[in-house]
Amino acid sequence: MKLKYTSHNENDPSAVVSTGRYGLVSRRRVIPANPRTKRQTEVRWNFADQARRFGHLTDEQIAAWNAAAVTHRSHPRQGQSGPLTGLHLFVRVNCKLALFGLEPLDTPPPPPVFPELAPQELIITNTAGVIAVKLVCPADPGNNTVLRASPPQSPGRGTCETFRVIGMCPAPVAGFADITALYTACFGPPPVGRRIFLRASTMVSGFESLPLQFSARVPACVAEASSSPKPWPAPARRRPAS
Repeated sequence: MKLKYTSHNENDPSAVVSTGRYGLVSRRRVIPANPRTKRQTEVRWNFADQARRFGHLTDEQIAAWNAAAVTHRSHPRQGQSGPLTGLHLFVRVNCKLALFGLEPLDTPPPPPVFPELAPQELIITNTAGVIAVKLVCPADPGNNTVLRASPPQSPGRGTCETFRVIGMCPAPVAGFADITALYTACFGPPPVGRRIFLRASTMVSGFESLPLQFSARVPACVAEASSSPKPWPAPARRRPAS
């Protein structure tokens, strides 16, 4: 919000005033949430550890990472992106590997060749109150299929951008990979009537393929859905006036 005049009281904790292109700009002071969960702490430790490891590489290894990083660009923000540095690429690859307990790399890997994704569909069932979240997998997903899921969303939503890594796709049984435990450990039991979004991608040497996105609605219990509604009582008949 552009202001013609504002107080420069430094003791006011509710607002932050700065100089913008067209004058003074005032905005509400917001302290971002920092719950410091176990997952957050692990990711931050991996980030710092890999950044330190880059300084212990040899000159030849650093030059190799710098040369490989020229062909990789940063994630676009507001339509802009740029080439990565060797440090950026090193941290990106090894943090992804560390997230899944894989060995770090000291030299840049060759360009990845991604296999075809095994998951093809997301299915959610509710049998006698027991909710199961499964992926249809005609083929074996192997040990490198990364799954990201969203918290329970409104059933009317058609898109979602809030995803969290829940783990690797487990081995399928009779063509279905049960991911109920992975989802519940991250978000708790999915409530009936809400929609769940899921993305699956293949990871090779710290690089991920373009994801496939699925969504499904948590159905009501089969017993409840099959029960017939109670009929309305018949209206009482009036007796004709005598």
